Amino acid sequence: MSNMKYFMGVDFGGSSSKATLLGEDGKVYATASCEYPTYYPENGWAEQDVDDSYDALVKNIRELLEKTGIAPEDVAALSLDAATHTAVLLDENDKPLRRAIYWTDTRSAAQAAYLKKEMGPQIIEECYNSVSSLWTLPQLMWLRENEPETIKKTRKVLAVKDYVRFRLTGDYVTDSVEAMGFLLLDARKNVWSEKLCGLAGIDPAIMPEILDPMQKISPLCKKAQEDTGLTDKTMVIVGTTDTVMEVYAAGAVKPGQATVKLATAGRICPITDHEVVDPRLVTYRHVVKGLWYPGTATKSCAASNRWYRDTFGGNFTEMSAAAATVSRGCEGLFFHPYLQGEITPYLDDKLRASFTGAAGFHTKAHFNRAVLEGVAYSMKDCFDTLKSMNIAPTEAVAIGGGAKSDLWRQILADMLNIPLQTVDNVDSSLGSAMMAGVAAGVFASHEDAVEKCVRVTGVTLPDPEGAAFYDKQFTLYRRIQAALAPIYHDL
Repeated sequence: MSNMKYFMGVDFGGSSSKATLLGEDGKVYATASCEYPTYYPENGWAEQDVDDSYDALVKNIRELLEKTGIAPEDVAALSLDAATHTAVLLDENDKPLRRAIYWTDTRSAAQAAYLKKEMGPQIIEECYNSVSSLWTLPQLMWLRENEPETIKKTRKVLAVKDYVRFRLTGDYVTDSVEAMGFLLLDARKNVWSEKLCGLAGIDPAIMPEILDPMQKISPLCKKAQEDTGLTDKTMVIVGTTDTVMEVYAAGAVKPGQATVKLATAGRICPITDHEVVDPRLVTYRHVVKGLWYPGTATKSCAASNRWYRDTFGGNFTEMSAAAATVSRGCEGLFFHPYLQGEITPYLDDKLRASFTGAAGFHTKAHFNRAVLEGVAYSMKDCFDTLKSMNIAPTEAVAIGGGAKSDLWRQILADMLNIPLQTVDNVDSSLGSAMMAGVAAGVFASHEDAVEKCVRVTGVTLPDPEGAAFYDKQFTLYRRIQAALAPIYHDL
């Protein structure tokens, strides 16, 4: 197609950056990825050097241009996304003062506990979210107490994708979805909260301007053009967070739609037309005006399967094949996947994982399946939480690495008793490229972008017998959790 317009989306994840080149015909023409390290200087700490993210973007964009041979001026728009809660602190020369504290870092648990005790209800009312160590506010409080010089020297605060984009265009801005992830925003008014910024030791004036994710900003500066090979003809937009872009790439842009994610953590994100404020949920705006995606979360989803494989040996294909030979319920063997405590619905960092009900006749295959079922039970806990709020979906798109397993997807469809669709590509970078296409006016709307770019590849229907069985077993799963919780607290 001559004069085809293209859109680039670049995602920054925990271990790598991925970029997608999308055509106006809705096809993905190329992808590129580049790894970078996450540093773990102490137990429970996790940090990233954000300049690694910029270097990864440069490498990925150049690779997309080289792979396809397209003219740089045919790249109509560029959008970035990244994991939220990860603050980049800049000095007076706009240089990072330290490595960014990544959202999985738990060093600020004491600060989070203090905030919860002293201001829990106020924070939920103002920020729509419950405080824990994954949010920026307690992380900044930790820095204020342990690295006061860093906070004193801070002249700008940005999120990861905002910092990378700042290096591209010089704009000191963030978006209305990302802004909620700092836990410094008065979400009711969409302005930075003086009180919460004060607790972090920073002036609200140094926080970035909050714009719409699709807002066009400055063109690429000369240095960025030299680095990436793009021209100033490429429109740069504000961009947003990785989760909402993943939800978007799955096609969930209308109320009633949802994603069910089997990744390192597990999430169920229904789309609603109103904010749903509850400590058991993580609530964010959607990029579609007026919509929200209140999500539940189970901490150790695919992480449980990986831990099991790494600890007891085997590979996923063999483990899954063996698990498929075992009958539903694993003949009374249960697994509770609380390797790092649990979020929905328990909000309890002290819970531990356990196998319960093992007998002499149980084989490794039983344990393999018990892990898959245990995570699915945990997702049912999340689903039932949404049911109690009348926002549980009646169908969803299954995403994440775990959703590629036919067996796991079937167990989950039975457990939740809803059909689970699969689509061919749900990468956040695709969502960013799609949104860039809407911002450039090439896709008429978010719905048009979904229609042109999202392809459903299959659907897993719940087995009525399986659904009835797991519903009954779930009572036992909950009873085991309730009985063991006090013991975990004493460990």
